[in-house]
Amino acid sequence: MKICVVGAGAIGGLLAARLAHAGHDVSVIARGDHLDAIQAHGLKLLEIDGTTTVAEVTASDDFAAVGVHDTVLLALKAHQIAAVADQLAKLCGEHTTVVPLQNGMGWWYFQRHGGPHDGHRLKSLDPNGVIAAAVPAERIVACIAYPAAEKAAPGVIKHIDGDRFPIGEIDGTKSLRAKNLAEILGSAGFKSRVLTDIRAHLWVKAWGNLAFNPISALTGATLAEICGNPATRDLAARMMTEASQIAEALGVNIRISVNRRISGAEAVGQHKTSMLQDMEAGRPLELDPLVGVFVELGELTDVPTPAISAVYSLAALVNSRLEAQQ
Repeated sequence: MKICVVGAGAIGGLLAARLAHAGHDVSVIARGDHLDAIQAHGLKLLEIDGTTTVAEVTASDDFAAVGVHDTVLLALKAHQIAAVADQLAKLCGEHTTVVPLQNGMGWWYFQRHGGPHDGHRLKSLDPNGVIAAAVPAERIVACIAYPAAEKAAPGVIKHIDGDRFPIGEIDGTKSLRAKNLAEILGSAGFKSRVLTDIRAHLWVKAWGNLAFNPISALTGATLAEICGNPATRDLAARMMTEASQIAEALGVNIRISVNRRISGAEAVGQHKTSMLQDMEAGRPLELDPLVGVFVELGELTDVPTPAISAVYSLAALVNSRLEAQQ
């Protein structure tokens, strides 16, 4: 399988290194000192058990240079996709599959949805429709990235927790390409199964990110600290309760309780969320896909979101300062 990982950061780098080590032909799109390090020394992966592997991958910042692939794993932060949307076609042939791996809700959420909001464009994720125009819905196989990882240094990825990458067609069917993708991920040591209700599972992941990411960015706290502090634990629970009411209005059944979801995050331990990692690095936050979209969905479904909206407003102010520094 010829695979291109667009965005070889924490999750993209983990996937690229494992897939290359499993024998697949892997290219990565990266930039800056991270790209320089990968080109010079390969992509190093520090595993949970302490072992280290170095994967040989083709690395470039030029989409045209790496050519057409069977599968494109789109591992950029959601707010970074629009800037490269017009380049993605250079990676795609007639039958190329595109697999979005973003945290939070996807710009594609209502594409091939079949419900009353079928085809609705989420303006917080794709304001001008450039992403949807660049990535036809028929190319998409959705994926949920559950592992926790971080870029420890240029060219070095540290795997912290988890190994699940469930996938599913966005129209709810079970396809041969989805089955093949699950097997490919399995060959790289990940747990992947094909789901026919990918959106319901997406909600469970997005549900936690909605609360933990902005709270961590605003406070500097790890998952264990947020969940262990009664005030921030209660705030997270209130945000998640509002989101569950939105899910219910959209006909989505979240199959675990708020307390169980919070306990699961607490068990990860002293992990810094991706938003906190961005905050500490002075990078703009992945705010709209993780938080702002829930404000939009609340308006779409007439569900009040006072806690979500308050946290979003605070985090948006912080984010505007980070953007001004770029």
